[in-house]
Amino acid sequence: MEQRDCDVVVVGAGHAGCEAALAAARLGRRVRLVTLSRDQVGRLSCNPAVGGLAKGALVREIDALGGAMARVADDCTIQFRRLNTRKGLAVQASRAQVDIDRYPARMAEELARAGVAVVEGEVADCVVEGGALAGVLLASGEQIRAPRAVLTTGTFLGAVMHCGEDQVPGGRVGESAARQLASRLAGLGLRLGRLKTGTPPRLRAGSVDWDRLAVQPDAGEGQFSFGPRSRSLPRRDCHVAYTSPETHAIIRGALHRSPLFSGAIEGRGPRYCPSIEDKVVRFPEKERHQLFLEPEGLQSDRVYVNGTGTSLPRDVQLAFVHSIEGLEQAEILQFGYAVEYDYVDPTQLDHRLAFPGLPGLFFAGQVNGTSGYEEAAAQGLVAGAHAAGVDLCLSRQDAYIGVLVDDLVSRGVGGEPYRMFPSRAEHRLHLREDNADRRLAPQAHALGLVAGEAWARYRAKEAEIAALAARAPAWLRRPEATWRQAFGDAAHAEAAEQVEIDMKYAGYIAREAVRMAQSRQHEGVSLAGLDLGAVHGLSTEVRERLARSRPGTLGAAARVPGVTPAAINALTMALVRRAPERPG
Repeated sequence: MEQRDCDVVVVGAGHAGCEAALAAARLGRRVRLVTLSRDQVGRLSCNPAVGGLAKGALVREIDALGGAMARVADDCTIQFRRLNTRKGLAVQASRAQVDIDRYPARMAEELARAGVAVVEGEVADCVVEGGALAGVLLASGEQIRAPRAVLTTGTFLGAVMHCGEDQVPGGRVGESAARQLASRLAGLGLRLGRLKTGTPPRLRAGSVDWDRLAVQPDAGEGQFSFGPRSRSLPRRDCHVAYTSPETHAIIRGALHRSPLFSGAIEGRGPRYCPSIEDKVVRFPEKERHQLFLEPEGLQSDRVYVNGTGTSLPRDVQLAFVHSIEGLEQAEILQFGYAVEYDYVDPTQLDHRLAFPGLPGLFFAGQVNGTSGYEEAAAQGLVAGAHAAGVDLCLSRQDAYIGVLVDDLVSRGVGGEPYRMFPSRAEHRLHLREDNADRRLAPQAHALGLVAGEAWARYRAKEAEIAALAARAPAWLRRPEATWRQAFGDAAHAEAAEQVEIDMKYAGYIAREAVRMAQSRQHEGVSLAGLDLGAVHGLSTEVRERLARSRPGTLGAAARVPGVTPAAINALTMALVRRAPERPG
């Protein structure tokens, strides 16, 4: 019998790596988690915040599947807000500022409790035997034998940090890059690309004139996890500031020193989270841009200036920060910088996030071209479950996680970091934050990802929902009616709220169910063997797009950018004509 050090080895201890390791451990597998530094487990590399538009739904889905991100975030929250509360439930979202030091400490507790063995070292190579993965090789020469590996290397593959004219190898300030592994992956036949991300300067809180800034107060109670919160921290306000015409003039005058505009950086950054120099160039008509000053923690004197991500030289950063009202005397504790890194083209992966070219090898997180802690953690959970041998199949109708994975492996990232938005989900009325456990907990329990107290809580909640629904008055459907008026404060809020939502949105939910059934039918219709050249009604552009993306089903074809509903109808008719006639 083959000697194994573990069943699953996870490379990288960021958000993807932690959830991958925890998922495999929950499923009874022996797991080793390899990280460059034990002190960096679960680190919040950029903004100390969790959630946001669509991202909050990802966090709640991770929780419904037994993951740790929601629990850890709740225990470390120092400000909680609900976004888009004036809009419909489909686009409402939760976002929390979390303590930047407590979060990784809590995540380390989760790993220890699950029995995950943390190994300090750099993975330099994959061990391949008989055409399949047999483990990983550390730079020290040590091997970790395992038939499954999940690579969650974040921004560290071939990484270079840029600050003005300065270039330093590394995937995060104070940490080195993973260069040997990057070249090895290319040798295994994987296509690699180049992307860029960035981070803003951090200020010393005591040097900010807070009285001249608008307050963004804490919104009160709220949490991500469907389970009880184990601790509650004091809350902190965020503040709002604005750039000025002087700020923009300083930045424009230094663009020739920016690696983004000098050509030093080749990779593209996230379109929806641009650097401050990008914003000044792309929106010359705007006289100011909004910034958010966010505390990094209860014991930290550092303030994160959200909206000023930059790779401009340090002297320019100091000048433009001092041009902002309230920051005239601000002291910069850490200057902003950009990171350029290698990523793996995710269209080479299957829906398990596995690389078919090397059985046993999985990828998750920013290495797949995504941005954001939440997207990374969601991928980690999926890859970790599959690496443990469990078929966690989430469709686009089931979860935002299903949308995320399908987008990555079917469409790729389009040359820029992928970020989840509500608009990416065709069935977002169904994929709400509030019902994530009802959508996913039964499947998670059947697979072994959720058990014990968490499953008992879910069953009790479902029973209460049924009991309340049985006696709910018809007038609860009225827009102004609330569940408290119908059931009183004695009812559990989550269960009562679900009854209210079910009643008020019944018509919309019924129509959405029909659309979802149609989508599932499309997903089951194979395009294998269909000659696109013989399909009447397809434009040359649509033929080219379909030929490039090679969708396997009619549903996948419908999601290819540029493929119109008329083109889907043409494909449907071609399939009908191709089908053999039934005997009369």
